[in-house]
Amino acid sequence: MESDGLRRAVTRISHEILERNDGPKDLIILGLANGGISIGQQIASNLSQIENLEVPFGVLDVSSYRDDLNVKEISFIGYEVIAVPSLDGKKVVLVDDVLYTGRTVKASFNALSEMGRPNSIQLAVMVDRGHREVPIRPDYVGKNLPTSKAEKVVVRDDGIYLAKGL
Repeated sequence: MESDGLRRAVTRISHEILERNDGPKDLIILGLANGGISIGQQIASNLSQIENLEVPFGVLDVSSYRDDLNVKEISFIGYEVIAVPSLDGKKVVLVDDVLYTGRTVKASFNALSEMGRPNSIQLAVMVDRGHREVPIRPDYVGKNLPTSKAEKVVVRDDGIYLAKGL
């Protein structure tokens, strides 16, 4: 998928979010650091433009909530942290670039439990590659991309890339 396909997928996901939630009322978009930040910002911007109403966006860094830190090293590139507004009574849409084992999403649930009590938590991902280790299912998917465990999926602004033999 190239940049035009990514843009169309983000636009489609944005419209699906609005339809499922009957508009932008009480929505908060949270991009999971690091991969979900850019996509989350694009979705929040689309929602704001479509509805002519600012949709809050924040960044959620769940690295301290991961249960597999001893298995692999997690490093984040630099980004500007955006304050997350109160989640009480809100409809939270978590956004990530690639859904793989589900452990990052599981960690985000643990983090959110300390940040308030949202009415609902939904998950939007650009790529669902399978291989779950926990029972997680996305609500919004840009592209289903079956892979082997040896492959790596990278989402950038100019497209989705698959690397073999990693």
